[in-house]
Amino acid sequence: MFSLPLALVALSGAIASAQVTGTFPATPLASKTGFTYPSGIPEKVDTDTGLIRGTQLGYNLCNSTTEGPNSLCQTSFLNGVDDFCLWAPSKPNSTVADEEGEMVAWCTKPGRGTRLIPAGALQGVQYIKTPDYAQVVGFINQPLINLAADDFGGEMDPHGADLRGNPMGGIIFSTAFTGQFEQVIEWHNFMGGGAFCFKVCDPKGPHAADYCQHIYDRIGCAYNAPNNAQNGTFEACQGDNQDFPGVYTSNGQTITYTQPAESLGPITTIPFTARIPASSNCVSHSSAELFASLPTPSGAATTPTGSASVVVTTSNGSAAPANTSNDASILAISGVSILGVVFASLFLA
Repeated sequence: MFSLPLALVALSGAIASAQVTGTFPATPLASKTGFTYPSGIPEKVDTDTGLIRGTQLGYNLCNSTTEGPNSLCQTSFLNGVDDFCLWAPSKPNSTVADEEGEMVAWCTKPGRGTRLIPAGALQGVQYIKTPDYAQVVGFINQPLINLAADDFGGEMDPHGADLRGNPMGGIIFSTAFTGQFEQVIEWHNFMGGGAFCFKVCDPKGPHAADYCQHIYDRIGCAYNAPNNAQNGTFEACQGDNQDFPGVYTSNGQTITYTQPAESLGPITTIPFTARIPASSNCVSHSSAELFASLPTPSGAATTPTGSASVVVTTSNGSAAPANTSNDASILAISGVSILGVVFASLFLA
């Protein structure tokens, strides 16, 4: 979660010579709607100046002239198992905590002006389309998209404590709901621990903000995007809706979990295990079939080496490794589900 004092410390060098006049934008990122792809996108979505986090790093008007390994495109997509992007740093060996406000789009399809995820980086992907949202969950070689191998990561979403989103100015389009590109307003993307989950919610759905909740940044993919993704498997499925993140049933009562303030220290117990919704009509693919257009990575691939030092006990007694220095520990448990448990704070989420 966001702590203004921490943000001020982190940004003090960058903004020392700039005049800071405020924290919040005139219009929150989540209220900047009505953009159309590809012709109705401004050069930059975040045009505010004088705010505490500085200015938008990249740009949103992206095309063949911006595509490549140095792209700073911050327009992203989630369309299917072979066509999606992830938010990741522009600089090697970065962490989510340091770079979440300046993430850029790394995509599986060329032609959109972004960076491309290198071949072999994606090590397993499950795409699920449900009545109210679409999501991809999977496993990734983090250094190939500039994330430090041992970073347990964090969450990007269009809100944030200062309402400018993470990344600032980041927008997303999807064909999942109408077959045509449309801007999705509510979404979240967890990155870290060698895995990821990225969900976009139907902008016409009455519960888009509930399914794409952004307040549970400390408890990872297992609670925000429960799934059956498996390392080494690439598949596209239909699925039922999950429960709203943070909402569960106990003894016949519907309860909403309250994430503890980071000032209270690490989360050591979560009182429930999120229900994994049913999936059906899964179609398996090979990585080569899905991602034939991705470039060969430069240099040797590096396998994530992060290790966990804290064990968290969930309500069913299962143990989940977790990390105490970043935001989303996302690990495969028995090859069946991804269990994410999060402890430490991000300076914005």
